[in-house]
Amino acid sequence: MGLVPFLPVTDAADLRLLSVHAHPDDEASKGAGTVARYVAEGVHATLVCCTGGEAGEILNPAMDRPEVRERLPEVRREELEASVAIIGYQELVWLGYRDSGMPDSPENADPRCFARADLDEAVERLVAVIRRTRPQVILTYGDDQQGYPHPDHLRVHDISIVAWDAAGDPERFPDAGEPWTPSKLYYSTWSRARFTAMHQGFLDAGLESPFDQRWFDRPSQDHRITTQIDVRDFYAARSGALKAHATQIDPASPFWFGLPDAVVAGLYPWEDYELAHSRVPSELPETDLFAGLR
Repeated sequence: MGLVPFLPVTDAADLRLLSVHAHPDDEASKGAGTVARYVAEGVHATLVCCTGGEAGEILNPAMDRPEVRERLPEVRREELEASVAIIGYQELVWLGYRDSGMPDSPENADPRCFARADLDEAVERLVAVIRRTRPQVILTYGDDQQGYPHPDHLRVHDISIVAWDAAGDPERFPDAGEPWTPSKLYYSTWSRARFTAMHQGFLDAGLESPFDQRWFDRPSQDHRITTQIDVRDFYAARSGALKAHATQIDPASPFWFGLPDAVVAGLYPWEDYELAHSRVPSELPETDLFAGLR
């Protein structure tokens, strides 16, 4: 496979970012501040949402009403559109699959669900988006998801890692557009350092921490973090995007909103990533997803 020759980008308007997520609300809980920051700098950002989130439960009691339950798939689409506007994504792409639910659930047995989709078909759909939007940077999910092994999250990784190579290969998926070789692929992660700082912040404020022992029993991936993006000025975008998902996020949730944004930004002002693959040189650790590209 021949790679597109690399030339440094001097204008932020020529920088492009693609985020791949499994469900509506994932874009708010993972990387919202990062995307908001880059959009504010002039970067073009596209969101790919692989499923409609049809299997999601209504977790906000105030939204658990018959008229909401009857049209939950449509409501979840509307919520994502509102979240996208708050974060600043210029484009939202629905990959077109159904939520797979958890293993052994009825949703997981549905042949239309993402987890049961033909791999090449799903990869080709993502490749077509990559070739059309031409991102230098792709954000996706990691190869180690022991903490929350949702079938759709696992599938996001599966198709992303294949599409990373296939998008620039003219022999793969010739009907999916002109080849484009992205430069950097990142895995998003929730660091142990972050929830440890948050936990201590609750205790210091005299509040009960929502981070119970189950969080500390999760395997730590902090040793894999290569890149920290300072989002202290963009926590409001994250909180606003979360609240846009009114069926999924209870605005009274101490987990999401138990501490003010300004306090959280002081406790842990970063969002964390692992640089999984790069076709350009970049010194680690990084503070910029576009390091080596400008």
